[in-house]
Amino acid sequence: MLRNLILGVAGRPIVRRMATSGPGRAVALRFVAGENLDQGLAVTRALCAEGFSVALDHLGENVTSADAADAAAAVYREAIERVAAEGLNATVTLKPTQMGLDVDAGLAHANVSKLCAAAAAHGSSLTLDMEDHRYTDRTVEMCLRLDGEFGGRAGIALQSALYRTPADLDRLISVPVRLVKGAYKEPPEIGYPRKVDVDRAYAQMLARLLREGFYPMIATHDERLVRYALRLARQSGRASDTFEFQMLYGIRRDLQRRLLDGGSRVRVYVPFGSDWYPYLIRRLAERPANIGFFLSALIRS
Repeated sequence: MLRNLILGVAGRPIVRRMATSGPGRAVALRFVAGENLDQGLAVTRALCAEGFSVALDHLGENVTSADAADAAAAVYREAIERVAAEGLNATVTLKPTQMGLDVDAGLAHANVSKLCAAAAAHGSSLTLDMEDHRYTDRTVEMCLRLDGEFGGRAGIALQSALYRTPADLDRLISVPVRLVKGAYKEPPEIGYPRKVDVDRAYAQMLARLLREGFYPMIATHDERLVRYALRLARQSGRASDTFEFQMLYGIRRDLQRRLLDGGSRVRVYVPFGSDWYPYLIRRLAERPANIGFFLSALIRS
């Protein structure tokens, strides 16, 4: 499978060099807003001016010290304050391991809780990104705890690729859920190895979210699923301001624009930061069309 091949070779030094230097780096940064918060906010302003909303993601994961976790949290705190000061329609999205989950669970929760409090103070929210299956339990528990503290201000990403996700959705149906397919290489006893099964599971959970979910966040570039979501929303009488589509910066701009012009809410996932290589690899692995886009842009560069 092409996805597994990409994830398998991503750690090789020659592949990393090709993607992070020269033309490869220039093309990669078409998927990333920049390497610092100022650059991320510049892209955010432009998107908001067009009518989109934004999810800001300060790239980074699996930090190994409390100092690194605190430094990442400080960037997010600044992002929340600056977004609020400018009145931008933007939230933040973060990985628990970037907040120190591998160091100490209490540290990670304290960092995220402070950020959630800061966001709530400005009438905003945050979303917990979902990482590989080793962190699923702890991420779900963190979200439920935050929901108890801040009611509706903390959302979570759930991956249709994992067998366990329908049961997780049972527990999380009353919080904002970003439904994704999943970009991690998981063993077959943990997740579906076939794309067709991942897609089927996504459609099933999408239907439940649009029937019962508090605030579904439909994260996909798959036009079949987009059309299905719009049809389900119409059939269930769900108002357009009670759910949103989420799409990645630099990918399917045409689809983003069509949805926005058609009256849907569209939030663009805007990553920034120097630690962008793992993010790029996952984006290339999860959707073959992204590989063609990357290679054609690289050839033109």
